[in-house]
Amino acid sequence: MTGTSLRSGIHVGYAPLIDALVRQAERISELSVLRVHWYDSAKDGVPDLQQQRIGELPKVKLRLGRFGMDGQQKGVDLRIGLDLVTHARNGAADVFILVSGDDDLTEAVEEAQAHGVQVILLAVPSKENKPHGISRHLIRAADGIEILSPETVDQTVAKVEMPPPSVSQLVAVVPPAGKPQVRPTPRDLAELGSSAAVRPSPVIVYSATTGREPQVTPGYEDPVELAEQIDSVVMNVLTAFRKSATAEALAELEDGKPSIPRDIDKALLTDLSDRRGEFDLSENVRHKLRAQFWKKYDEVP
Repeated sequence: MTGTSLRSGIHVGYAPLIDALVRQAERISELSVLRVHWYDSAKDGVPDLQQQRIGELPKVKLRLGRFGMDGQQKGVDLRIGLDLVTHARNGAADVFILVSGDDDLTEAVEEAQAHGVQVILLAVPSKENKPHGISRHLIRAADGIEILSPETVDQTVAKVEMPPPSVSQLVAVVPPAGKPQVRPTPRDLAELGSSAAVRPSPVIVYSATTGREPQVTPGYEDPVELAEQIDSVVMNVLTAFRKSATAEALAELEDGKPSIPRDIDKALLTDLSDRRGEFDLSENVRHKLRAQFWKKYDEVP
């Protein structure tokens, strides 16, 4: 819908989406659906209003992980894996339709299959109607892979685009007449003390997950092709984010330099993996991708 996998760039109609997922699952399995397990993360494990509405839909069971200190999802993959294996062991269902491409679920799929069930992947389609963001290990482990109907995506997902600021909003940020904004000098900042420290330019790229500089090792990527792919992915994600982000989200991104928010970082990694056909990107490629994001952020208004 937006050319990226940035979650904040889309609005989803969850009720019709889940209805469509159920209908397609029943066609694939030729069985009646027992229930839908919907997995997500929530602050302190407490559902927000949107998650509450999803959990109240018929035949839907909400399963929530939490956010870690670094903003990453915690416990979601574990819940999926445990549910998959437990239901398979208990004979609760014969076929499981897994809407995920996460490599971390491969072992859980194989363990569930050992109890005599089928596990079929349902992948989100790319513009070329091919599976988007699916681990090759997971594909090899599963009993089959199907594509989510493109019509379902068209009917239940829409772009989010924030309106441009109004004239009154623009006027509000202009300094009053006779009081032009003055950039403080180094001496001014020194006199203010350490509390007014200047934010350094983001030269070192930090991982969104570790907060540490990655160990960059030489790779075997075609440098010209890789640079073009990285540049394209970065521009798509950055454009989608700026079109959909609120003023608060834009300020949060700016204030968080040089760290990249988890949703943006995930979109960058997912889209580049999809573009290159590689689920696991090297640290060298990740480093270049994140460095290019801040470079383009500063270059493109």
